[in-house]
Amino acid sequence: MNRFARTLLVCGAALSVTACGTVSNLLPFNLGRSPDAGPVASEGERLSVLEFDQAMVPSPALAGRDFFIPGPQAAVSWPMPGGNAENAVEHVIAGADFTIAWRRNIGAGSARTRQVMSPAVAENGRIFALDGEDTVTAMDAQSGSVVWRASVKPEGREGGGFGGGVALGGGKVFVSSGYRTMTAFDQASGAILWQTPVDVPIHGAPTVAGSRVYVVDLDNQVIAFDVNTGSVEWSYRGIVEPARIMRASSPAITGDTVIAPMSSGEVFAFRAATGQPVWQEELSRTTRTSALSEIRDVAGRPVISRGFVYAASHSGVLASMDVRTGQARWQVPVAAVNAPLPVGDVVYIVSKAGELSVLNRETGQVYWTRDLNEGRVRQEGGFFGFFDRTVRPSWSGPLLASNRLVLTNSDGELVGLNPKTGEVVSTLRLGAPSYVAPTAFNGAILVVTDRGEVISVR
Repeated sequence: MNRFARTLLVCGAALSVTACGTVSNLLPFNLGRSPDAGPVASEGERLSVLEFDQAMVPSPALAGRDFFIPGPQAAVSWPMPGGNAENAVEHVIAGADFTIAWRRNIGAGSARTRQVMSPAVAENGRIFALDGEDTVTAMDAQSGSVVWRASVKPEGREGGGFGGGVALGGGKVFVSSGYRTMTAFDQASGAILWQTPVDVPIHGAPTVAGSRVYVVDLDNQVIAFDVNTGSVEWSYRGIVEPARIMRASSPAITGDTVIAPMSSGEVFAFRAATGQPVWQEELSRTTRTSALSEIRDVAGRPVISRGFVYAASHSGVLASMDVRTGQARWQVPVAAVNAPLPVGDVVYIVSKAGELSVLNRETGQVYWTRDLNEGRVRQEGGFFGFFDRTVRPSWSGPLLASNRLVLTNSDGELVGLNPKTGEVVSTLRLGAPSYVAPTAFNGAILVVTDRGEVISVR
């Protein structure tokens, strides 16, 4: 069947939609086009609808200017998904050779009813990771050998309880769970110390600070547990928002202030001791060209660095806010599901479209933007040449390790980039997609794949 005949069949099946500009563009010899119609993109030319509502444009004032990045430091512990309670680790010594030292299966990978969502954490010579069915595995950091395994999945329960995460503190392993539990294990033996039921599943990992461990559940309720007993010390319920991104965020804590991200697009600050709200800021905007902007989730971890909170929303706002007052120092239009990375003079951010941007920390002006998916976007599926699905890889990270910006992607790669230019300098095949940001410990980059594996990259 030739192309012209296929076109007529599709137009006939579409009935009245032949008046649509999209269908008229399919007809040969400009049939169906109005004489007053505007210009047509040439074959192979792509015009992004996102550009009509948001653009990260490099600032002419920063053209050719260098920026400062501190040297790498040893990562002797990584007890929380963001590295520490502030979710702020700038530059670590890790993965210098960019080769796989070992890989270890930790249990169930992602499937229709479960998701691997939590980064690996580590301290005291051990790595801890959570699989797609909320089984936590403790591994020796040097060899990857399993030390112990424990599950928070209720007896006889089948699926439906994915999500949660792991954090470490005071010799304990804290596991939040989609099975509506918060559990503390002994770090050395894996014995359960306490388990507290909650009303709503928890998809985000916990954050530990002082005598409390904090989580945000699926109903945007912030809960503070006592680290020794598991009793709830306080809770605060935000606006329930059913539409959210399948990512696992965590609160950030500095001193007596807890910064909590919400799927409503809000960022709240609370007093750590009492749960009293201090301020709130909304990071949401609705665009004319994307219904997905209605999903306002702050899916990446907020980061506290040098007195400011950095956070980004799915609906298109990246902001730098004063940690004491919440007042925005600057805001820029970038939709993201990853955590920002403030380092030295700059802030790195990866958009949901796969664009890596570098911003001036003080002003929010853009040094440069690099499309990580350049040459990677492809068409899959389809039927007789129609209805192809555009596949655009998704990216997680970045982590700055041994002078590389390191990210994972859904194509199953660990990619290292020059942090000053954005050029790719290293690529490592992982053997499976990864939707979890890499972490670091004792010279190794730790990657959790969608297959349910932990990979140590030396």
